Amino acid sequence: MPSISLKIVQDEGAVTRKVKFHTDWTVKEALKVVKDKVIVPNKGQEYALFLRSADDNLSGVWLEDDRTLGYYMIKDGDSLDYICRTKNLRIRLLDGTLKTLPVDEVKTVGEAMMDICARIGIKNYDEYGLCKEEVEETEDGKEGKENKEQGGSGLTLKRAKPAKERDVVLEQMSKRLKTDDNVEWLDQHRSIREQGFDFKETLLLKRRLFYSDRNVDSRDPVQLHLLYVQTRDAILQGRHPVTEQQGTCTQRLLLN
Repeated sequence: MPSISLKIVQDEGAVTRKVKFHTDWTVKEALKVVKDKVIVPNKGQEYALFLRSADDNLSGVWLEDDRTLGYYMIKDGDSLDYICRTKNLRIRLLDGTLKTLPVDEVKTVGEAMMDICARIGIKNYDEYGLCKEEVEETEDGKEGKENKEQGGSGLTLKRAKPAKERDVVLEQMSKRLKTDDNVEWLDQHRSIREQGFDFKETLLLKRRLFYSDRNVDSRDPVQLHLLYVQTRDAILQGRHPVTEQQGTCTQRLLLN
């Protein structure tokens, strides 16, 4: 039965301990050994093992409980992160509201959306997604600093560009093979950490899919408000082209 010595890393590298394992042990068995060997603030919390990517120190894979260590081709001297499964995630809504919610890091984004939307009060969780927050620069090149200091969302709309320049920009954006809304969504089938996201950052919650107007519950104030803000911003930022007449009507509605 071959044995290997692995570095168990805690607190983003603040603490490292060497622990011996057998390659045919399951990850679940390895976790029991690690729990006895390392010191954690709360033994009642659930932990998991994370193998960082060799190419990217942020991304990687979570080790599944029923897999053996040998399955992941872990070598003697390799490092594994011992991470608490529950992590506070900062999420910003399109109206600027900032929420800090606990998420299970091991869950995929699709699975986590069920818990996130339930806490916010959104019923149709499968129509929403998470994307990285893009901070727009103001005219003086600052990233909305004054807006943040005044308690705003910190997001500033870009000044409208000339029609020709805007068309070129939109064409370039469309070539990135993202979505119709040109948003780079987090993969629904992988966890947040596996996609290299730093939990010190903030994620933006947006509506990702529009199945039918029938799915919009007119009695759900949370859903209606978020849908209104997202549609308004898409029109004002030129992501949803409209005719002059439609734009005038929309402007009147927004002003009211």
